[in-house]
Amino acid sequence: MLWPLASLLSAIFATFFAGWLLDQILQRLAARRPDSPLWEPLRRCRIPFQLALLTALLLLFHPTRRFFPHHDDAAVRHAVLLALIASLGWLTVRVLAATLEAVLARYETVTEDASRVGRVRTQLGLVRRVGSALVWVVTVGAMLLTFGAMRTVGASLLASAGLIGIVAGIAAQSTLGNFFAGLQIAFSDTVRIGDTVVLEGQQGTVEEITLSYLVLRLWDYRRLVVPVSYFVSRPFENWTRRDPGLLGWVLLHVDHRTPVGALRAELERFLAATDLWDGEEWSLTVTDTTPSTIVVRALMTARNPDDAAALKLAAREHLVAYLRDRHPESLPRVRTD
Repeated sequence: MLWPLASLLSAIFATFFAGWLLDQILQRLAARRPDSPLWEPLRRCRIPFQLALLTALLLLFHPTRRFFPHHDDAAVRHAVLLALIASLGWLTVRVLAATLEAVLARYETVTEDASRVGRVRTQLGLVRRVGSALVWVVTVGAMLLTFGAMRTVGASLLASAGLIGIVAGIAAQSTLGNFFAGLQIAFSDTVRIGDTVVLEGQQGTVEEITLSYLVLRLWDYRRLVVPVSYFVSRPFENWTRRDPGLLGWVLLHVDHRTPVGALRAELERFLAATDLWDGEEWSLTVTDTTPSTIVVRALMTARNPDDAAALKLAAREHLVAYLRDRHPESLPRVRTD
């Protein structure tokens, strides 16, 4: 009785020691190679690694056999085998996630283009989800094959696999459509995480892309959840697909006596003094007239949609205050004479 107990304790001790040793090695590698982003994410693989090692040692040395002298311990070995398969699947998913995270971190250090970083982040995120799903499907399949009844039924299931596949495809048509639409979005570069899009009049920032839905964060912090199939079957606006820079515009209805040249010079002084303007383009022109007013349009560029929105609000407020304080006769009024 002492030998199986000692073997069990030895396996547990070896498992904890191997996990500690692996963590120490990864810490040394991370300290020695701070430019490599792989070692730190791999430290999250410690728990599934220890579980896989412990179950493998239990299957190899079989210390639980003497604990069941009068009973068949096949059920115990089967449970340990299932735990080993599940832990290996968990470890594979963790290693895949750590590798993809390191690839993205490495790409962010060598690329300054925010649009390319967003595209790679979207693609790697979907690759991680697809890869994790495949790993868990294989893991669950391997666990089911350890049951004798499942192996017996397997032949008949394979014989009718064609019919079952057709029925499942019809039943899950919408789900499969979203799945392939998610893959198409990831690798066609139509929309990425961080893009600013306009969807049926709703402007928002892409916050999350999964294999079935896409989440938009609206300006008032609401979340709009949209099936990914929408983005491959209907038109939508993407303001940051190639360049995050945006052209903003402000319309002012002012009196005919407005000094347009002075207003144009004031806009130039305002843009030169604000950090919201990117220094690229600006203009102020009269675009229309009515019997009582003229329509003045101020154009200005910004680095991204958020800066463009803030710049439009600030420019409108500044120009209205300038006309009110310096040229009050320029404010629109109703003529009665």
